[in-house]
Amino acid sequence: MLNQLPDIQTACVELSIVMPCLNEAETLETCINKAQYYLAQQDISGEIIVADNGSTDGSQGIAKQMGARVVPIKAKGYGSALMGGISAARGQYIIMGDADDSYDFTNLTPFIKKLREGYDLVMGNRFKGGIKPGAMPPLHRYLGNPVLTFIGRLLFPAPCGDFHCGLRGFRKDAIEQLNLRTTGMEFASEMVVKATLHKMRITEVPTTLSPDGRSRPPHLRSWRDGWRHLRFMLLYSPRWLFLYPGGLLMLLGLIITLWLLPGSRGIFDIHTLLFAATAIIVGFQAVAFAIFTKIFAISEGLLPEDNRLNKVFRYINLEVGLIVGSILLLLGITGSIYAFGIWKVHLFGSLKPSQTMRIVIPSVTCLALGFEVILSSFFLSVLGLKRQ
Repeated sequence: MLNQLPDIQTACVELSIVMPCLNEAETLETCINKAQYYLAQQDISGEIIVADNGSTDGSQGIAKQMGARVVPIKAKGYGSALMGGISAARGQYIIMGDADDSYDFTNLTPFIKKLREGYDLVMGNRFKGGIKPGAMPPLHRYLGNPVLTFIGRLLFPAPCGDFHCGLRGFRKDAIEQLNLRTTGMEFASEMVVKATLHKMRITEVPTTLSPDGRSRPPHLRSWRDGWRHLRFMLLYSPRWLFLYPGGLLMLLGLIITLWLLPGSRGIFDIHTLLFAATAIIVGFQAVAFAIFTKIFAISEGLLPEDNRLNKVFRYINLEVGLIVGSILLLLGITGSIYAFGIWKVHLFGSLKPSQTMRIVIPSVTCLALGFEVILSSFFLSVLGLKRQ
């Protein structure tokens, strides 16, 4: 129990070791013992916090008996427990790790060294440090973690080879700036994603993963929690969720439309032209959603300010949107009147669709886009007022 600081008035705590806990009576004492040994051996002024998420197996009593601080967290979830523990921590640095004895709390020096060098977030990497036999299910080791980490690094330029390692260290003041919110397992991804978006200093150190010491099944649910991680990363990347797919749809639709306007191309005719026009409209909606999402997320503090977006909006405003939308409407109305004139010439009788639809489809597309541009411009102005 050396170097424990139960007195809340004790000053100058360098390190807080935070362990989220939900029914970890089998392994909690071992984890606390290891953490206490490390603090004593390294002569670090520190504390051990057990963020208890409603244990019913006596974990709280074990933690108190060992001299750790117990912070009860009512809101359920891995993220909730960690947020409560981080908030209660008094240390300049925080190292979080699971209380299932899968991580070695006697070997935290690589994390402390990097934190003292000025890094804001130090991630453990189990694939570099070693995964002992039976420590990670094959589904997680060869599919779940590698795929989610690849997607995370694709969507966000994070220098992390293991997005979901449960052992990591960080500066408390830096992490508090991120306004972390997720309550479940996706909390692990949120921390990395937001730290990357805020351009914090991030590095990683090798970490060994051992089989946990519990006899009960883990709280993690592979497919459910994997989907929650993926969903979170997509929602925090409007570019990949909306902008890139929407831009691609618009480009392909425009190319096919221009290709088919002069006449049919083998088996491709007005039916293909109709699908191309639909792709343009759907693509524009996706791009608009990307902008809406980005501005809303920034105004709510979910994403940091984007200087590139601010520069764009210096030139694109409500007035410009109204002008562009009005031009599209005018083109659509003109094309519709021209098509109506052709119908009138034929005494409102039957027409050859392969000819007239090449006028009608682009005209209707311009009308739809014109209305969408005008409505989107007004909505963006409303979001802009909220940001101010």
